[in-house]
Amino acid sequence: MLAELHVRDLGVIADLRLVLGPGMTALTGETGAGKTLLVEAIELLVGGRADPVLVRPGADEALVEGRFLDEGHEVVLARAVPAGGGRSRGYVDGRMASIAALAEAGAGLVDLHGQHAHQSLLAASTQRSALDTFAHSDPGELAAARAAVREIDTALDALGGDARSRAREADLLRFQLTEIEGAAIEAPAEEEALELEEDRLSGAAGHRDAAAAALEAVVEDSGAIDALGTAVGALAGHEPLRELADRLRDLQAELADVGVDLRSAAESFEDDPERLARVRARRQQLRDLRRKYGESLSDVLAFAEETARRLDELESHEVRVAALEQDRAVAVASVAKAAAVLGRTRRKAAAALADAVEVNLRQLALPRARLAVHVGEADPGDDVTFLFAANPGEPLLPLTKIASGGELARTMLAARLVLSESPGTLVFDEVDAGVGGEAALAVGRALAELAANRQVLVVTHLPQVAAFADAQVRVAKDEHAGRTVATVTVLDDAGRVVELSRMMSGQPESKTARGHAEELLASAARERGR
Repeated sequence: MLAELHVRDLGVIADLRLVLGPGMTALTGETGAGKTLLVEAIELLVGGRADPVLVRPGADEALVEGRFLDEGHEVVLARAVPAGGGRSRGYVDGRMASIAALAEAGAGLVDLHGQHAHQSLLAASTQRSALDTFAHSDPGELAAARAAVREIDTALDALGGDARSRAREADLLRFQLTEIEGAAIEAPAEEEALELEEDRLSGAAGHRDAAAAALEAVVEDSGAIDALGTAVGALAGHEPLRELADRLRDLQAELADVGVDLRSAAESFEDDPERLARVRARRQQLRDLRRKYGESLSDVLAFAEETARRLDELESHEVRVAALEQDRAVAVASVAKAAAVLGRTRRKAAAALADAVEVNLRQLALPRARLAVHVGEADPGDDVTFLFAANPGEPLLPLTKIASGGELARTMLAARLVLSESPGTLVFDEVDAGVGGEAALAVGRALAELAANRQVLVVTHLPQVAAFADAQVRVAKDEHAGRTVATVTVLDDAGRVVELSRMMSGQPESKTARGHAEELLASAARERGR
């Protein structure tokens, strides 16, 4: 619902703020007073074309702001139109937005009917959705079936290209897997162990000589162990030196152990050229594997695991393809079945929808008008077009080809009365063009019925229509400081009588006209049960 509208420097509007309520609001006033400017302001809010000629002379830009209430949430849309012909600017909830984003935000909030372009029911997708709503059909089953086919197609594409490509890939994978498995990697840390072994084997003679020299220096040549024994004996019996004696005794024992280990180490280093060659060859083999398949042996093993998985996938390709193609055939059949059901439902409901709208058209002063809902022959009947002819002998044409704004607005009104889904705010301009008398009352009743569960704003010159409104706003032109300025006034009951008197007779002070206006308001109120 449009709760508040602020317009500044748009045409004859200098600065206008209008607070609106739910139900039906009639916008009335003399021709040229600026009623249609309010509709154009709302159209600007929902992405309509911005014409710099609309900017009030002398102003830098025109500004329109609208505060909407949508299912408990507040949405603020704004549009600025520069006088110089530059690009207009859009805002959604105070943030800059493209005009496309502004239009998207406004599409679910407002629908304009009449001489303006922003009419959602003219879009083919909206007409299809409207038919589905009327028919209580559910396109979701078809959408799910189509999604299942796409998922299977994706899985088939992932299995690889043609047979030759798969064969080449499988041969490469087998070679890689054979090479890695043939290496029989013992563990991810095998290279570190081989590096230590190579160092031991390549320097065996040097390691052996070093151990022998150390053994001779510590034990056999200098008699270090005997010297420590002599030192321990010299300190024996001297209590203050007991700690030092104990330390020397520990050194003597440790040196003896080192001597045993040095002798064992010297005897363990043996020259083994054959083993050294095998270790070096093995290290080179592992380096080659890492160069091809990973930074570390862990990476090489992981590559082998993934290679085996992909190879198994390729080798079982035909089996998997057969299974997926079988699944695809079932899914395609489901698509065809769902499309056929949806197509039948749409075609069956098309004539009923057209008949229901025509009933309303006859009540809206279009007694000979015809409406048809065309559904394409190909299932699921996505090609849905609303066709209209206002008079006998005229061809049925798409709604977008209707030249008369009033005829289009009344057709939209007739359709909205049948269809339950629409934005929260509907704006009708020229809906009463070319009608009067009982037909005008029918238009008023229809708008009031439509306003029972949504907000309806209607620009009207007919008192029969305005009388059915919950609220009435008079738009007038006044002169201030030598310039024409549009003003708006929300009328109370007395004000409505005066305005309706003006609309009926042009003589708002006439007692007779006022009597007729009061009677008209009372009659409309009784019809609405107020």
